[in-house]
Amino acid sequence: MTEPALPIPWLAPNDETTPLPDPETALAEPNGLLAIGASLSPQRLESAYRNGIFPWYSPGEPVLWWSPDPRALITPSGFHMSRSLRRQLRKTDYQVSLDTAFEAVIAACAAPRLDQPETWITPEMADAYYDMHTLGLAHSIEVWRGKRLIGGLYGVSTGRAFFGESMFSHATNGSKIALAWLLRQLGEWGFDFLDCQMPTEHLLSLGAEVVPRKRFLLRLAASQRGETRPGAWSLSITRDDVTRKWPS
Repeated sequence: MTEPALPIPWLAPNDETTPLPDPETALAEPNGLLAIGASLSPQRLESAYRNGIFPWYSPGEPVLWWSPDPRALITPSGFHMSRSLRRQLRKTDYQVSLDTAFEAVIAACAAPRLDQPETWITPEMADAYYDMHTLGLAHSIEVWRGKRLIGGLYGVSTGRAFFGESMFSHATNGSKIALAWLLRQLGEWGFDFLDCQMPTEHLLSLGAEVVPRKRFLLRLAASQRGETRPGAWSLSITRDDVTRKWPS
């Protein structure tokens, strides 16, 4: 006979100091729900990510905090690049940048799509990550065709870990181009992994590995012993770096 789940902690909406619970106490159903409420202050968000926790909720709901089991991770050397993507990456009809259009990337990620008519990126959520960006802890990668933004993603970075939050594509493989460039750059900087949160077939096709939460938390703790790379990021890699064989 299984023991009943412990009640989920409720925190005041403006609470910035009460620690979030141990991720291992998260519910099995819904998978990973850990706590409800609290603020989205930069201090709260940084502490949450360092402990393997992220916010995710719908408009009209209180802030919900999650630490699912298992977790999906992509290492810089584990990214699976198809032949068609490699061919596209070799083309010169696009440009890539880091941290030059953070607000535009979030807005594109939040825009309604056919497969996602409603967004979980509320104005409150967007403002919170923009505050993190201002502090040098949240970053975006942008793919351009001329002056048109055709793909990108954003996320949070602490220690040697990058936590991907959302991506978008306005042209074929726009988000995959962004991911390939970001992972190659993270590899150059000695990052351990990019956290994709929940496993999906799409992520698995790109080389994501499914990691039990307990093992993920151990890998996360090791990554947090590395120095955080704060401030605005810029690329130090080239198109040739992205398209040649990646180090294992």
